[in-house]
Amino acid sequence: MARQYFGTDGIRGRINKRPMTAETALRLAIASARTFAPEGGREVVIGRDTRRSGEMIEAALIAGLTSMGVTPVRLGVVPTPAVALIARETGAALGLMVSASHNKYEDNGLKLFSPEGVKFTDEVEETLEAAMAAAFDGDYAGPAAVSEPKDMVGAGRRYIGRCLETIGKGQDLSKLKVVLDCAHGAGFETAPEALRRLGAQLTLIGAAPDGVNINAGVGSTATGALKAAVLERGADIGIALDGDADRLIVVDETGEEADGDQVMALIAGEMHRTKRLKGGGMVATVMSNMGLDEYLKASGLSLARTKVGDRYVGEHMRQHGFNLGGEQSGHIILSDVSTTGDGLLAGLQVLAVLAASGGKASDMLRVFTPAPQKLINIRYSGANPMDADRVKSAVAEAEALLGSRGRMVVRKSGTEPLIRVMAEALDGDLMQKALTMVADAVKAEA
Repeated sequence: MARQYFGTDGIRGRINKRPMTAETALRLAIASARTFAPEGGREVVIGRDTRRSGEMIEAALIAGLTSMGVTPVRLGVVPTPAVALIARETGAALGLMVSASHNKYEDNGLKLFSPEGVKFTDEVEETLEAAMAAAFDGDYAGPAAVSEPKDMVGAGRRYIGRCLETIGKGQDLSKLKVVLDCAHGAGFETAPEALRRLGAQLTLIGAAPDGVNINAGVGSTATGALKAAVLERGADIGIALDGDADRLIVVDETGEEADGDQVMALIAGEMHRTKRLKGGGMVATVMSNMGLDEYLKASGLSLARTKVGDRYVGEHMRQHGFNLGGEQSGHIILSDVSTTGDGLLAGLQVLAVLAASGGKASDMLRVFTPAPQKLINIRYSGANPMDADRVKSAVAEAEALLGSRGRMVVRKSGTEPLIRVMAEALDGDLMQKALTMVADAVKAEA
């Protein structure tokens, strides 16, 4: 059965249009209560980012949960990883985050976390889909069992404390000039507070949310302002979060954006050096560069790959004993503390290494030589071009051409009507030939 609500990462869409409506949130709350707290009497923690529609969606969630005798606990504006962490530490029946991540304010979304603080599997989401369809058909709590929402004071401080624990007591960033871009989003209070506690010489941008400016010309998907501020201030490094602060982009002192694979390699190398790396390597997705694989092999470490999505990375980490994983896009999971991507947590690891080295970020973030890689996003309407015989044939031909010298990844975006075509090879000309072959076929069908 085709999904009505869930995509790659929870539920997301234009606000007040299906599936992202108050009705959807109400259905989800009722269905979640029946599924995860059928006897009532449990708590569900709820966080949100700064977009205007967040309180509307939160209110619908609260209505659904209280009608089922489940107590909503409002965390306020906090990063997504804070919701996952607090759900795990408090024994909540569920964690809910109201956010559309890096999307603009016109969109919103819902991310769900289990009592263990992890994103649900496809199978659980399918169960919820069925329960949401029947949400208004079942029984509700009796009048005496209807619950009252409550607020958790200090949720952000609790999250900050856990993040700071990862870099040890006495960490001093006072010699570092840091530009921090909070995307006018969920991390606009927690991330600056964490860096101030460590003494960083901090310049803030994107830290004045007004309900409609989230991700508008700032944040991880619009790093121009960050790059300019780093150069203007003569900063040592710049860090950009996205709207819900579960990923980061790092900019060095020359204003150049560091690839996410380089950031993960840096963290992996430091964790290996300090004997904190578990599982004999790390986990990344099919999108990560072959150069990361080669770098890890040189240190006797392995790279496990999953399909795109930090929840798949997290699943593999838990199943196979890894404590580091992430996506090239900047979702980095350090599972000794966080069960999901965490921009602040990853940023603190990078800053700690930079402070200890006394060197330049531009040198520190060139950990390995990347294999030539290119990604093309092709927008389509109508049928999925990947189902066309022409595209299937082109992909097979490109994979045969690359052989063991490269990789071809073609996938449908889970959040937009896009086909993402990525080619990678040890030889640049070979990479470009394979990429063009597939991209032309997709464009012809799109």
